[in-house]
Amino acid sequence: MHKRMVLVMIRAGRRQGDMAVYEPIKRYDHDDEERGMTDPMMMKKNNISIDHDEDVEMAIHHISKSTSASSAAAASGGAAAYKNVSHEEAAAAPASLPSKLRQQQRLVSLDVFRGFTVAIMILVDDVGGILPAINHSPWNGLTLADLVMPFFLFMVGVSLSLTYKKMSCGTVATRKTVLRTLKLLALGLFLQGGYFHGIKDLTFGVDIEQMRWMGILQRIAIAYFVAALCEIWLKGDDNVNSGRSLLRKYRFQWSAALIITVLYLSLLYGLHVPDWEYQIPGDSSSAPKTFSVKCGVRGDTGPACNAVGMIDRKILGLRHLYRRPIYARTEQCSINSPDNGPLPADAPSWCQAPFDPEGLLSSMMAIVTCLVGLHYGHIIVHFKSHRDRILRWSISSSSLIILGLALDLLGMHINKPLYTFSYMCITAGSAGILFTAIYLMVDVCGYRRPTIVMEWMGMHALMIFVLVACNLLPVIIHGFYWGKPQNNILSLIGIGK
Repeated sequence: MHKRMVLVMIRAGRRQGDMAVYEPIKRYDHDDEERGMTDPMMMKKNNISIDHDEDVEMAIHHISKSTSASSAAAASGGAAAYKNVSHEEAAAAPASLPSKLRQQQRLVSLDVFRGFTVAIMILVDDVGGILPAINHSPWNGLTLADLVMPFFLFMVGVSLSLTYKKMSCGTVATRKTVLRTLKLLALGLFLQGGYFHGIKDLTFGVDIEQMRWMGILQRIAIAYFVAALCEIWLKGDDNVNSGRSLLRKYRFQWSAALIITVLYLSLLYGLHVPDWEYQIPGDSSSAPKTFSVKCGVRGDTGPACNAVGMIDRKILGLRHLYRRPIYARTEQCSINSPDNGPLPADAPSWCQAPFDPEGLLSSMMAIVTCLVGLHYGHIIVHFKSHRDRILRWSISSSSLIILGLALDLLGMHINKPLYTFSYMCITAGSAGILFTAIYLMVDVCGYRRPTIVMEWMGMHALMIFVLVACNLLPVIIHGFYWGKPQNNILSLIGIGK
């Protein structure tokens, strides 16, 4: 039998003006899950074969009416060259196309969004000390730095929906999910558990009894694990042709998000927080100082007596928490607030107490952010029109932001250290709006060249995070000096002083 073969070559960066034209979207298989992690952050290039008619239709950007026209387009700037096919031939193509030819492009906007988030992360890490306004909020409130973590979690969810669009075996996918979660946890412990002592200290190593258990990568690993299991096991067999059918297909995932949210709110506002105490080490000639913190309250969301800190102290232990608490920059604890500074004369006793911004209870809402990202990815999977996608994303994002602002006005403050429900809504909605704008600019309108740097950063986000955000590169450079450790390149350019 004669096999029809369709070769579609699409020029990068060129898009049709009609919003209804289908754009090719790359789909990930199980072996590409690590890329979805960087969403957070693990990136691998993979091309996936097209299995269904609708995917072949997506891969056909334009049907030419003459071979000469397509050849001319290719000659004038590398535009697409392809055989003339009808829609009927395109529909028949899946059975005859070789797997190497049945390919789809990457979702470029996701790479650009990830790269943009990495750029924000680097900016706030390097400039946040100079411009406290963009640094993390000392407690309540929202700044540029407070958007980074939710943006990464949101992208994890989007990527997972593409990773598990077609799945052959749930057990195999679960096993790979567990392994990749363990890899992220191990990497997080190595980079943020205290093994490295900073760019001004060439020593390394950590006492296991004082290792920090939680961190950025650990939180991403937890959110990834739960969201991946939900995507593997908690979706129905319903056909999706409307917003209502989309909700029906993923109703169990939304139920999981609701259960997690209710459990978080119940613990945050329902647990009784008793009095507690902590110690800070003194110098070599003096004993550790002990501080007592008076609480005895329920539902408090201040720095000293919240349920998030209490759960971490009880389960993880004080010695395994982050030792530079974010609230040390509040007005009660710093005369230079919102920057770090000496303690005021009347500083409360809790100002120097360890507190982990990536704690256990607060990570529950991080999981919900990841599940929100799943919803945005499901819209990519089930709705092929740019109009439909942008409309549904815009409605979801606006609704989340309005809900978050309303909750803040009603007393549920926007707070990153506690990862409050209002904070989750506003940051997830902001991520949705930014993702929609980038999708419109890059994947619809074709303005890819101005974002090429961000795209590259997004494709190498884990490497950049490890080398730059975790100070591994400065530590390596600092290790090369002349005469004495103080004489190094970093000292010459003023870094690490």
